[in-house]
Amino acid sequence: MSMRTVLVLLIACMPWPGAAQESSVAADPERMQQRIEALSRFGANPEGGVSRVAFSDADIAGRAFIMDLMRDVGLAVRVDTAGNIIGRRDGTNPDLPPILFGSHIDSVPGGGNYDGDVGVIGAIEVIDLLEVQNLRTEHPLEVVVFSDEEGGLTGSRAMVGKLSDRALEVMSHSGMTIREGIRAIGGDPNRLELAIRREGDLKAFIELHIEQGAILYEEGVDIGVVEGIVGIRWWDVTVEGFANHAGTTPMDQRWDAMVSAADFVLAVNRIATELPGRQVATVGRIEAKPGAPNVIPGEVVLSLEIRDLEARKMQQVFDRIRAEAERIADRRFTPIRFAEIDVASPPAPTDLTMRRIIGQVAEDLGLSYKLMPSGAGHDAQDLALIAPTGMIFVPSRDGISHSPREYTSPEDMANGATVLYQTVLAIDGGALE
Repeated sequence: MSMRTVLVLLIACMPWPGAAQESSVAADPERMQQRIEALSRFGANPEGGVSRVAFSDADIAGRAFIMDLMRDVGLAVRVDTAGNIIGRRDGTNPDLPPILFGSHIDSVPGGGNYDGDVGVIGAIEVIDLLEVQNLRTEHPLEVVVFSDEEGGLTGSRAMVGKLSDRALEVMSHSGMTIREGIRAIGGDPNRLELAIRREGDLKAFIELHIEQGAILYEEGVDIGVVEGIVGIRWWDVTVEGFANHAGTTPMDQRWDAMVSAADFVLAVNRIATELPGRQVATVGRIEAKPGAPNVIPGEVVLSLEIRDLEARKMQQVFDRIRAEAERIADRRFTPIRFAEIDVASPPAPTDLTMRRIIGQVAEDLGLSYKLMPSGAGHDAQDLALIAPTGMIFVPSRDGISHSPREYTSPEDMANGATVLYQTVLAIDGGALE
């Protein structure tokens, strides 16, 4: 156990007025690590990490393991019609809305042992701490394991009423459609309306998660207080040139779509780098047509992705990229067209008061923290539509995620779970009013 964790154990809980609380209570890093390792058996890869894709046999087995853990700590467990696992602990006032917290356990193919898992194991740790102290909150508490987070936030989208019939027909990594997968894990895709939570149904939602980036790790910061999940916009970009013989066409007589595409890629990187702020822009896919080594490309199709926490900033970045594309097109006689794809997501800021609560909790526990955006998508972005939502980040070693090398230390996991525990108590005690 590190000196930092020992200090955390000695620090008193935050003094929110009216909060049910117990001093010197902290999550157990060894217990959390043991549970992470036990969960990692389901879908384990020989080279490390897991392939526990949603709806697979490994996912079903992992879900059964988690439900057993939930029952072991006294939760009443059910699966809603969207396949989300809900573990409930009654409060002293049944008329109050529940405080919801949790994450997911499904992985990408060849993923790691911490993405999503830390939030679920951390939520169960919170319940464990309450049970050990025989401490009963006023609000009911619900621990959630969302279904198919990696495949498109299926469970959380269903919970807020945003899962479309079209999405149900998408083929998942398991080889089943989302509709078939929901049924395989105990849900009922024909009655998704029963899984919907509406504004006012929840007191709050909190998600503990690994950062999946390197900021906290490199700066030596204990806790990330997430300002929001960035919005994402996608375009297909088509560069029109003129296909011609690569051997007989002089260099100064070419309308080469690939050369213009190369200029475009460099311009995207330059514009996103030069503008002040934390925006990112990426060209991640490129295809030349006809695609032969002895033919000058007559057409190139690229992807463009822009992410930021502000819709205004994303539009500003795009406007500059489009203006530069027009200059490239005029200079090289290669028109450039943009077609925006309508499946991207808007920015999802977290609740201001929730940020304040989490930051105050970290400070009172003697943990360093910083406000930061999430560059990855999370179930929290859907829950933010219906409830005050907060996110707690803990460091990812070297910023590695979606990889067998993904790692968060037991001490960092325990710090995050302790902050989650005290945040739940603070909300229960009226800090969100």
